Amino acid sequence: MNTRDLPRQFARTRRFSLGVPRAFTVSPDGERVLFLRSTGGTDPVSRLWLYEGGDERMLADPLVLNRDGALPEAERVRRERARETSDGVVAYATDRHARVVAFPLGGALWVVRTDGGAPRRVPTAGPVIDPRPSPDGSVIAYVCEGALRVVRTDGTEDRQLAAPESPDVTYGLADHVAAESIGRHRGYWWAPDGTALLAARVDTSPVQRWYLADPAHPERPPRAVRYPAVGTANAVTSLSLLRLDGRRAEVRTPDAVAADHHFAGDWTDTALEYMTHASWDEHGPLVSRQTRDQRSVCVFGVDPDTGSTELLHQRRDDAWVELMPGTVVRTESGTPVLPWAKNDTTGLRIGNAISPPGLQVREVLATTGERVLFTASAEPTEVHVWSYAPDDGFVQVSEGPGVHTAAAGGGTLVLDSRTPDGHTVTVLRDGKAAGQIDVRAEQPLVRPAPALLRLGDRELRGHLYLPTGHEPGSGRLPVLLNPYAGPSVQLVVRARGWWSAVSQWFADQGFAVLVTDGRGTPGRGPRWEKTIHGDQLSPVLDDQVDALHAAARSHPDLDLERVAIRGWSFGGFLAAGAVLHRPDVFRAAVAGAAPTDMQMYDTHWKERYLGHPEYQPENYERCSLVAHAHLLTRPLLLVHGLTDDNVVVAHLLRFSAALLAAGRPHSVLPLSDATHLATGAGVADALLLHELEFVRKSLEL
Repeated sequence: MNTRDLPRQFARTRRFSLGVPRAFTVSPDGERVLFLRSTGGTDPVSRLWLYEGGDERMLADPLVLNRDGALPEAERVRRERARETSDGVVAYATDRHARVVAFPLGGALWVVRTDGGAPRRVPTAGPVIDPRPSPDGSVIAYVCEGALRVVRTDGTEDRQLAAPESPDVTYGLADHVAAESIGRHRGYWWAPDGTALLAARVDTSPVQRWYLADPAHPERPPRAVRYPAVGTANAVTSLSLLRLDGRRAEVRTPDAVAADHHFAGDWTDTALEYMTHASWDEHGPLVSRQTRDQRSVCVFGVDPDTGSTELLHQRRDDAWVELMPGTVVRTESGTPVLPWAKNDTTGLRIGNAISPPGLQVREVLATTGERVLFTASAEPTEVHVWSYAPDDGFVQVSEGPGVHTAAAGGGTLVLDSRTPDGHTVTVLRDGKAAGQIDVRAEQPLVRPAPALLRLGDRELRGHLYLPTGHEPGSGRLPVLLNPYAGPSVQLVVRARGWWSAVSQWFADQGFAVLVTDGRGTPGRGPRWEKTIHGDQLSPVLDDQVDALHAAARSHPDLDLERVAIRGWSFGGFLAAGAVLHRPDVFRAAVAGAAPTDMQMYDTHWKERYLGHPEYQPENYERCSLVAHAHLLTRPLLLVHGLTDDNVVVAHLLRFSAALLAAGRPHSVLPLSDATHLATGAGVADALLLHELEFVRKSLEL
């Protein structure tokens, strides 16, 4: 295989994401499964599909629909926050019975029924963001230019429910922090009876304004972005109850938690500044809010008529309260499904039932009746689907090594399984396999074959990739560390992913490639994840060094005199930090999209780990790459997308300026028109080849 073949495939498949089915919705009767997928592994246009009666049918093909409209800016931002790599139909929503499906395309609203008929374009007042049908499918809500509107499915009676009071206000959308760091991408929720909506009002006027431009395109004006960097003001998010008959009530949650019900710290801020979750079930609306210092999360029940609230539950932690995706929810009877945590376990409490000790719960997927479906890990390299029901207790549903997730409805379960052998989607009916949904992604031209290791006293989980056909003792191998090693992401899992194909490709170029998930990564409990509180660099870097030495003891072919490290985002931060602080170990580094100055990252994500820069400046100084630029003595390649609005390119520029001022030679590779995800032909492929040559030259190979 030519050296360039895998990089070319990696780019044209957009990290092997094209042709992968996703966003599953199962109807309550279990008869229909909706999902998104392109037609193949190199097709970038996502379509809407229906699986029914054992067969797949395309419901909407953007290539045959009128999609001439420009993508609204708010939709472009939403896709960037969601790390969307496809075009076409990339999101949809359905009514309660999964009969009416709404989706946006080029700013237009389209509707299609699952029981027959072609997609119809529904006229609207302007460009459409996040359309969602009412539970009975008769009305569709959507956001247009910051206003929340509704229109009947037949295109009549389009009207406004809430209008922005100023250019800085929106209704029905998630703000930057909610979408980027909290994981809440929605901004409104239908009442079960379809008579009202619970809607977020976001006011970004307190948030500082940044201006982002691509220097490669001076003809384009800079884009103004409201970016809440650490220590600065957040957007103000409140909630309104909007009835279709025009009545409105404001949701009144407390401004702060009582000090005597909150853990104090070096920095304490009890203001309930973040809205982390909202929903509306048969028992009424639920809202979760988190304090600015993230040590408390309060769950409120909301009176749907008056907007008054009642505190239902409060979680506290002396470091931070970790947010579990999918919570808080209730079963059909109203039993709350709540996260709980002790030193070694992140679990679930469902009424009086508590998930087994040591079972690390990852996400709540769904509730059907009294049954709760969730994912969890007994071993951090595997994620399984679990079920709880009062009569059955806690039962593991998925089998075999892998990373499994699911969607459910009626007696149907769609089991989405990524394993060492590939990716499958199985439809089970009453627990028995009833069919498959086709995965049309291309298979990587290399076959990843990592050895799963437990390294050192902390039993760090690692993957070691060796050149295909390498025989132990046949020769010393230069080493390339290829970690992410940051919060919320694992790379050492028993599943094939794009990252494993890239690691194997580097190995096949003559390297031993080591990937390690250390302290701060998920899957090993609260104590493990919170070791990085106050210091996101030292323990993480120590784990990489310890893992390297432990791997070399069991695999003597690893040449510890020729070690390089590469990474992106947090991994890029780690790679640059490695050559600054441990030049005795690392001879070269490639740092992509690295947050080099932690005070330039957003409030929720960074204050969680490092606190407030005014009260805990030492934490930011300790983790700053800019402050330690003078330590560089090894080759360093910095890569950054010029239009990145998550880790803005100022991170690279300030670090590079500090390196230059300290007289430290380094290399800089700017990527024009690239955001935080550097995908696509001519970028992703060329970048891999450039990194390979840089590492080879730096290690004198």
